[in-house]
Amino acid sequence: MTSMNVIKKELESQIGKQVYLKADRGRKRYIKRKGRLDAVYPSLFVVDLEFEDSPSRKMTFTYSDLLTNTVELLILD
Repeated sequence: MTSMNVIKKELESQIGKQVYLKADRGRKRYIKRKGRLDAVYPSLFVVDLEFEDSPSRKMTFTYSDLLTNTVELLILD
């Protein structure tokens, strides 16, 4: 199995759990938020992020984002 398939299988078993996400959005901008792993699809995964001043927002990321360390995901549960 390729490393992306391994990441996908691991995330499939963690759906619904609380996560801490740090994402590099370019130009020295980072998102650091808690959220919940919402869904896993063949080429991407969805995280429902919590924001203090607005309702939660869903963001999508690819498995290659995790491989290249553009996104760091820590399972809290």
